[in-house]
Amino acid sequence: QLQLVESGGGLVQPGGSLRLSCTASGFTLDYYGIGWFRQAPGKERERVSCISSSGDSTNYADSVKGRFTISRDNAKNTVYLQMNSLKPEDTAVYYCAAPKFRGCVLSTVLYSYWGQGTQVTVSA
Repeated sequence: QLQLVESGGGLVQPGGSLRLSCTASGFTLDYYGIGWFRQAPGKERERVSCISSSGDSTNYADSVKGRFTISRDNAKNTVYLQMNSLKPEDTAVYYCAAPKFRGCVLSTVLYSYWGQGTQVTVSA
């Protein structure tokens, strides 16, 4: 069974940092691009970032560019999202997902496997 599990969420003050992890079980991440998404209460799910299977291609939403960094360690079957300079508007449930492709996939509808999400709250 293919599973993705997110971890690393929590409560942080504005300006703080968190590192989210997305770990796969039941399959090898080497063959898949991975995307990070977030959904705040009352808002649509939005793509935050994605990375290709090799890690040589990445993409970021304008709202997080320069503050968030996506990376992967295929040996550990894990993808990371380093989040710095966090703002209250970053508060959301963060999900990782995998499409059935190797590339950094921009379209949400192409993602087939989703984790359960981890809550990130940025508040003083």
